Amino acid sequence: MLLEVENLDVAYGDYQVIWDVSLTVAAGECVALLGPNGSGKSTVVNAISGLVKAKAGHIRFDGTSLVERPTHHRAGLGIAHVLERRRVFPHLTVAQNLRLGAWHPAAKASRAAALDRVYRLFPRLAEREDQIARTLSGGEQQMLAVGRGLMSGPRLLMVDEPFLGLAPQVIGQMRAIFAAIAREGIAILFIEQNARLALSIAARGYILESGRLAAAGPSRELLDGPELRRIFLGG
Repeated sequence: MLLEVENLDVAYGDYQVIWDVSLTVAAGECVALLGPNGSGKSTVVNAISGLVKAKAGHIRFDGTSLVERPTHHRAGLGIAHVLERRRVFPHLTVAQNLRLGAWHPAAKASRAAALDRVYRLFPRLAEREDQIARTLSGGEQQMLAVGRGLMSGPRLLMVDEPFLGLAPQVIGQMRAIFAAIAREGIAILFIEQNARLALSIAARGYILESGRLAAAGPSRELLDGPELRRIFLGG
């Protein structure tokens, strides 16, 4: 497994929000992390990237422990994290935003090739490379955020709410892009509240409820299972 999270606990001060969560992601695999608002999805991903500190448990990337490594070291190992709400630099151009994604030494060395690759995946960004980011549509900003993550040359791409607020046509485009990224051998771990949409894209899923792992397994099993209906529909 490329990513291994075992028995993760996370607390904000004295207030614990994640209890005993374990998950794995293999190279080239697309995995969904699901759950209603406040279930702890973003906290788990933030702990993987080092934005919040784990209280207990183990996080390993390609066999290397990440627990004591700062966020910028984790990025250098090949972990890219696209935060929720896109977080593009609003007053910079598309091209400037993308180049900022290739900040660590290994990524800088191949920045031109990475930029060409992102433009092939996202032709719309190539058309708008000189446009100021804040003037892009929501879908274009999401493409820019994912493209900036890819500029770092990741082996694992983590995306928080990639489909939130997007039009159906743009969702279809993002689905195709996720499939293309996975075919290149890049693992994807993404957060989503729309369980049926997420499980139609991912091979496997994990469902969080109130900071605890409620269910995990292949997408088809989760779609047909009782936990999905109980957590999301109250059934």
